[in-house]
Amino acid sequence: MVTPTALTSTEITTRVDRSLQQLTSSQAQVRAPIDLYEAMARALKYNLEAKVELMNTMLAHKNLDLAHYDLLPQLVANAGYDGRNNFSGARSRSLLSGQTSLEPSTSSDKNLFSSDLTLSWDVLDFGLSYVRAQQAADNLLIAEEEKRRVANRVIQNVRIAYWRAVSADRMLGQLTHLDDWVSKALSNARTIQHRQLNSPLASLQYQRELLLTHNEIRKLHQKLSLAKIELAKLMNLPPGEPFELVLPEHPSTIPTLPVSLETLERQALLNRPELRTIDYRKRIQTKETKAAILEMLPSLNLQFGPNYNSNSFVFNNHWLAYGAKVSWNLLNLFRKPVQFKIIEVQQEVLDAQSLALTMAIMSQVHISMAQLTAAKLEVRNTKIYYDTQRKIRDQIHTSWVTKRSSEQVLIREQLNSLLAEIRHHAALADLEAAYANLLGAIGEDPTPSIITDTSMPELASALRRRWNTLIDANTSKGRMVKPS
Repeated sequence: MVTPTALTSTEITTRVDRSLQQLTSSQAQVRAPIDLYEAMARALKYNLEAKVELMNTMLAHKNLDLAHYDLLPQLVANAGYDGRNNFSGARSRSLLSGQTSLEPSTSSDKNLFSSDLTLSWDVLDFGLSYVRAQQAADNLLIAEEEKRRVANRVIQNVRIAYWRAVSADRMLGQLTHLDDWVSKALSNARTIQHRQLNSPLASLQYQRELLLTHNEIRKLHQKLSLAKIELAKLMNLPPGEPFELVLPEHPSTIPTLPVSLETLERQALLNRPELRTIDYRKRIQTKETKAAILEMLPSLNLQFGPNYNSNSFVFNNHWLAYGAKVSWNLLNLFRKPVQFKIIEVQQEVLDAQSLALTMAIMSQVHISMAQLTAAKLEVRNTKIYYDTQRKIRDQIHTSWVTKRSSEQVLIREQLNSLLAEIRHHAALADLEAAYANLLGAIGEDPTPSIITDTSMPELASALRRRWNTLIDANTSKGRMVKPS
């Protein structure tokens, strides 16, 4: 009887310990503030989702190697031993008279050893194996495109998370200072209410505004804190591990509108990995038709090899055997029309998927351009608003110093200024995100070709060179300009 056996606590603990050790065992330690390109390099090298796609590509390489071996003939070695406690013998009886014509006799030893080495080659199997090897090669290319798609998406997510984390690092200190100020003002307001130094309604209204401000600061603090956690997850850093970021003055590139949307649409249709994947699947389906045709043909099997038998009664104990055999499964003639119909329908499905994806990609290009235009406008508007709000704050601060304005008004304007600055930095991060989404929409490949065998500093330098190349190339085409 076989009964279910549940995992023991020791087995579960062992699995957890092993997983925690393997998560970050081969990663380079964080020893300095992380800039954008190091964050990208860490995500490409250590992100678990990217690792899965890399392993899938390696598996596709192995499957292609295995398919090559299927093209070879079969070389089969056999060895056997047969024994019995007495001799095998036989007598002969006449079919005409029914009389026994010979005494019992034997032509075999009691113990026999035999062996053979047979080289066989099936011509039909060779043709099918060749087609399957071609399909395995196409599957390898599909895995490469999927790896490129995942790597590009990881790069996009890192750029978005990095700039949001940079904004968080800039703003969290100011938020903490403002929160302490609000807490102190709230304590003073309660003291004034307790001593009845102001009207009860005015004191309560002031405390309500302070509590609302305090609550909004808490929400902003929580939202900004999550950005750094998201970036750490993308880089596969252990949760809670402290790390610092390089805080640039502004995003490294400010994209501008392209010259022609039609040019970007065509580039997207040429480069997007999703469309290339469907093209490879169409090739696989075409080869499936060839395989179905080959399966309808007769099979020719050729055999050749040496043989040996230890029987002392055999005149030639060693001999070479050779032969040929033709076989044909006639029932395949009845089932193949249905198989051809299935292949045809699958091809039509892939054609429909290609058309649907073409339309979706063209729409993504237009949406990405609209988002980029809106992001540029948002950056401009938030910058103007922030500059105006900062001037208002400075005026209120001067009035508060000279006792012409209340602390309540100053706190409100400090919060408004901080919110305006946060919105401006968020707009800059959204601009970088819109730029990354545009690159992804048009199929630009911002990652270097070699990742696994490259060290962390080398990969970060390669990413920097690759992005600078994209910037220079697009600048020459009038697609974007570097900031002054």
